[in-house]
Amino acid sequence: MVERRVSPQADLWFVIAAMNEASVIGPVVANAVPHGQVVVVDDGSHDDTAEAANAAGAHVLRHLLNRGQGAALQTGLAYALKSGARHIVTFDADGQHRVEDALAMVERAKARGLDAVLGSRFLGSTVGMSWRKGLVLKAAVIFTQLTTGLALTDTHNGLRVFSRKGAQAIDIRQDRMAHASEILSQIAHKKLSFEEAPVTIIYTDYSIAKGQRLSNAVRIVEDLVMGRLSR
Repeated sequence: MVERRVSPQADLWFVIAAMNEASVIGPVVANAVPHGQVVVVDDGSHDDTAEAANAAGAHVLRHLLNRGQGAALQTGLAYALKSGARHIVTFDADGQHRVEDALAMVERAKARGLDAVLGSRFLGSTVGMSWRKGLVLKAAVIFTQLTTGLALTDTHNGLRVFSRKGAQAIDIRQDRMAHASEILSQIAHKKLSFEEAPVTIIYTDYSIAKGQRLSNAVRIVEDLVMGRLSR
């Protein structure tokens, strides 16, 4: 972990979970650091993800073994809260998210006193999303509506903003992809105030090759179900 110069928005933190993202993590971090502090949790990478994130200006935490995205996000949230964060953005490592969307969500949270703002690609737009991915995401929306009662349009979007109060209320115990459903269940159960906000999700050749395979989509559904059953 390397300490960095305090930015003008020292109380705004970006939390990025990353595994084997050395080829893309640098620009992702570099785009965020002018706007706040960035912590990258290297979740057991076998490449130079940690070094690339550090060089781009991030605080870097490392899991020696791969524990899953949920576990990495929980590590990052805890670190940001301990460091004095007032608002926290969860942000993907692969370049799918836009910093301008995150900043607009932060302003919405501040202006309306919200505990959470959740990004929605279905209120906004997507670039390059496959029909398979869209189908799985729509299924996740129905599943979440049935199990939590939350009327959402996008339930598996990693771009989120939490106030300090909201982040303190979130305790991610599902280490892998079921954490997305778990976060929404906790928002409902703890009656946190929230809104959705339109965002643009960009599916690059890199992100499609790494994360948009049908097998990964099926795994998301399995994790959602198992996450619900284990509660």
